[in-house]
Formats: sequence, C-alpha cells, structure tokens
Amino acid sequence: MIRVFVDSGSSIKQEEKEKYNVEILPLKILLNDKEYLDGVDLTMDEFYHALIEEKQFPKTSLPNMIEAKERVMKYVNQGDDVIIIPISKAISSTFSTLYMLFQDEEKVHVIDCKSVVGGIKLIVEEINRHRNQPIEIVLQKIQDLLPKIRIVAIPDTLEYLYRGGRLSKVAYLAGNAMQLKPFIAIDNEDGGVKMINKVLGRKKALKMLANFLVTEDCDISYPIIPSYTYDETNLDELISLTDDKYKSAMIEYDNLDPAIACHWGPGAFGYIFVSKQPYKK
Repeated sequence: MIRVFVDSGSSIKQEEKEKYNVEILPLKILLNDKEYLDGVDLTMDEFYHALIEEKQFPKTSLPNMIEAKERVMKYVNQGDDVIIIPISKAISSTFSTLYMLFQDEEKVHVIDCKSVVGGIKLIVEEINRHRNQPIEIVLQKIQDLLPKIRIVAIPDTLEYLYRGGRLSKVAYLAGNAMQLKPFIAIDNEDGGVKMINKVLGRKKALKMLANFLVTEDCDISYPIIPSYTYDETNLDELISLTDDKYKSAMIEYDNLDPAIACHWGPGAFGYIFVSKQPYKK
C-alpha cells in the first residue's frame, strides 16, 4: 500500500484528509510569542485578526520531526511505501530536514515538488489516480506532472513576501514602483517565488491573470484551483473575466492556510492549474 504525507503548506485542511487520502504534518506558526500548529489550534479568524488588526508578522517553522518520524515509520514497519510531499525546498527547509531524516529508508520517498498549496493538491490527485500501480510508476507520474503545474497570483502587496525572505529586495522595490500590480509565480525550475510581470491598474491585472489559462495552455482534464487569502471578492471578478470553457474544471475556492497566507499577505488571489506542456525556459 502507498501512504502519502503532506505538510500544511499544501493547504489541505484537516477536514479534507479523508477526501485526499493523506496525512498532514502541521507546520508551526509563531504569533504573539506563542507557537501554534497550522490548521490545528489556530483559526483563520484568529490568524487574520493578528495579521491585519494587530499588525503582527507571523513566522513559520518546521513540523515536529520526532512525531513525523514516528508516524511515517509506523507504515514502513508494516511494509507500506510512503511518499512525503513537503512544500518547495526553495521556500522552506522542511524538505531538506525530512530528506535527511529518511535518506536511509528505501520505502520512504521525499519529493521536492517545487510547489505549494494547490500545486501539492494536484500532485496528490495524480497519486490517487495511480495508487494501485507499483510505486515506481507512481513516482514517475509525479515527476511527469511537476513541470506542468502552474501557480500564478496577484498579491495585494509584496511586503509580506519580502519580510518573510521569499522575495529579494530588488524585486520588492521594483514591484512597488509606481504602485504597479505585481504578478508572482512559483518558479518551475527551483520552486522559489518570482515576479513575472508588473501591470498598471487593477482591471488590466485581472484580465491578464484570467488570460493565463489561455497563454499557458491549461489542461482542463485536471482541476483548476482558484485560490485566495482572506477576501474572495477578487476571485469572483477574476472568474467572471475567464473564458467559459475553463469554468467546468474549476473546483471550490481554496482559502489558503496561515502557513502560506502569512507570506502572501491578505488580499492575494490567483489560479493553480496544470498546463498541457512542460515548463520551458
């Protein structure tokens, strides 16, 4: 049997574990000098109150690695293969730590997915399509999918990405120039955050984002995941501008968990989808 673990940066909620057939390793969030487990003992309302009203800047840290090893080895000891999909190693050290922890375990496969949030959901969906096949085939299916995943978003501000160390000072200053609306994406090469465009005006930005599904040759045999932080209003308008042929593939809005929202900031929104073509420079 194949078991799958993700961390909470996947935005798979605790109540969605059975739906996706995964186990979740919660990242830790430090807020108001108190440590919380993402998605376990910190509500979205509490998180955004601290972020917006109290102007707190949360920090994230690794899951409990002692607990992670115990949970994973329970399945290994009963003969199961385990696939672990933490968020991109360019964004978090969770991958590197887990890789070191399990590098001598032949039945544990730690994947550098070069992705976050809904991108990991798409990987899990692909695993679930092939769970009854040999582990080698499932691992190859994952590698085939990774360069096709696209994550593109418009943050309300680049401040949170910059303060969290996910964006360089040069990109931060360039994005804030002339109050341009920045487009960010997860880089398919290294899994880091990159700024791919800057547009003057909200309406123009929305139209350009809606058109990404066309320019990136979206594959509607996979789900399209509209994603947001805090306020879904922008998504409503974005979808109204999106070509009708893509709407049948859209699943319910994904309100991103605190582990990611604390870096994207409130008011970010975008699409996560699969392209028909692998990423090319």
